[in-house]
Amino acid sequence: MATYKIDAAHSEILFKVKHLMITTVTGQFKTFDATLTAETENFSDAQVSFTADINSIDTRNEQRDGHLKSDDFFNAEQFPQLSFASAGVTPSGDGFELTGNLTIRDVTRPVTLKASYNGLMVDPWGQTKVGFEAEGTIKRKEFGLSWDAVTEAGGVVVSDDVKLLLNVQFIKQ
Repeated sequence: MATYKIDAAHSEILFKVKHLMITTVTGQFKTFDATLTAETENFSDAQVSFTADINSIDTRNEQRDGHLKSDDFFNAEQFPQLSFASAGVTPSGDGFELTGNLTIRDVTRPVTLKASYNGLMVDPWGQTKVGFEAEGTIKRKEFGLSWDAVTEAGGVVVSDDVKLLLNVQFIKQ
């Protein structure tokens, strides 16, 4: 069995949420960790565990980041991490479906991400690296991120749908 650790310098964990239903705000977690294990070279039996530090959230707006860390959303003080543990990988089209349990706050729910294996490469320093991209959509309110506001015209301020986008590189241990 091969074990891989995430190469945080060459990875990004992004999310996108509609604001006022007319624009999309992008955020990221700057501090995260992940381990991938697999016995097969095509990663069809991969197991992934992932954590992200809620206090590392960055939407390029300090006030918004503070609101996201508050009890209205993530409650970083009480729940400082979110986590994901895979449950299975299923071939799908030219990629995979990665299923697992995502925990945000004190709520754990199953999620499915569409994933693609981008290949394996040995870098100039002899390290074996593999790359993946994954994406999916969750409903934030299902995870206790239930803050909501309505505009004077009756419009929604923050969408319930949150797009997850992961571009990750792992280093073979």
